[in-house]
Amino acid sequence: MKNKRTVRAIAIFMALLMVLSVIYGVVSSLTQVASAAVTQGQIDELKKQAGELDKKKQAVQSELNSLKYDQMSNMAKKEVLDERISLTEEEIVNIGEQINIYDRLINEKAAEVVSAQGREDSQLASYKERIRAMEEYGSISYIAVIFDASSFSDLLARLDFVDAVMRADEDTYKKLQTARMETMAAKEALEGSKRDQEDERERMKQKETELEEQLVQAVAVIAALEDSIETSAAHYQEISAERERLQKAINEKVEELRRQEEARARTGGSNVVGTGRLMWPSAASNYVTSRFGSRYHPIYRYYRMHDGIDIGAKYGTNVYAADSGTVVTSAYSSSYGNYVVLSHGNGMTTLYAHMSTRKVKEGDTVSRGSVVGLVGSTGASTGPHLHFEVSVGGSRKNPLSYFQSGTYSLAPDA
Repeated sequence: MKNKRTVRAIAIFMALLMVLSVIYGVVSSLTQVASAAVTQGQIDELKKQAGELDKKKQAVQSELNSLKYDQMSNMAKKEVLDERISLTEEEIVNIGEQINIYDRLINEKAAEVVSAQGREDSQLASYKERIRAMEEYGSISYIAVIFDASSFSDLLARLDFVDAVMRADEDTYKKLQTARMETMAAKEALEGSKRDQEDERERMKQKETELEEQLVQAVAVIAALEDSIETSAAHYQEISAERERLQKAINEKVEELRRQEEARARTGGSNVVGTGRLMWPSAASNYVTSRFGSRYHPIYRYYRMHDGIDIGAKYGTNVYAADSGTVVTSAYSSSYGNYVVLSHGNGMTTLYAHMSTRKVKEGDTVSRGSVVGLVGSTGASTGPHLHFEVSVGGSRKNPLSYFQSGTYSLAPDA
């Protein structure tokens, strides 16, 4: 009777252990798959975007390699180079996002390894426990259990118990093997994610080197323009006319926005209106390298009106919205490069130019301090800086009059 109770207890214990292990394994696997699928999907989408960026860069590079490019003016060449630089920057951002996702994926895979190792350790403990039991009772216990039967029905019952124990033994071994395979697979997945991330880090370094080379090439084009007084004079006239066209277009958009806001106000709608008190637009610097007013332009070699201020800042640093408002222009021009214009209501606008990247599009509403772009050197620019303008009623104002003197510092020759 004692042996019968022992066999029954072992059989029940093994059966429960098997059921609980299966349930736990299924739930854990489903959770891990669902979690990994999301992050892997994000990586796949970013890789798709990277492929599209690569195609765009190939098209731009084809233009650079063409005879047509050789025949372009220097400023037209600069525009093509700016486009290639912008695409390279987008590639760097894309790679950075992939690296960040790999960070999360690696953390998930590391957790999976811990979980799989825990399951393996648990199964190993169960297996060792059964081995110890077999060593203690010996295989003869099965025969003893059978021959101790008191009747034929008792014999059948004992045979069932013995079969259950033997199947439980086999199941325990199989679960141990499965757990070990899961642990190995989890570790391989973790190492694979680490290798993929390291590949992306190496690609990031290559793109950063590529960007540096492209910036040098763009500066060389501007230098070539500086060496040609005749070309500079002609382009000065062209740029002046372009800026007048741009300002006219900006004024028209601001007026259209004003009419829309008035109509919205009549129907009880709300509009985004700034405070009129501007915050400094550069995240990295308060150093003014060129102030508002007449100046000798370094490229065009003419005394001309400088319609804003230049803030010396590092390439790729954030450019902030000086006040809340609506984006009326987000575009590229040969003079301003990548530029954004915000309307703050009451006829006030601010302009942010020569940016490497624009972070907002026309029609967006932004809050004070929002990032509208990144500092660059696109358009008619001799180096990375932010060109910042303030206009009221279509007339440009001195931006520095909106800031206290302690907010900024002036270069000696500004």
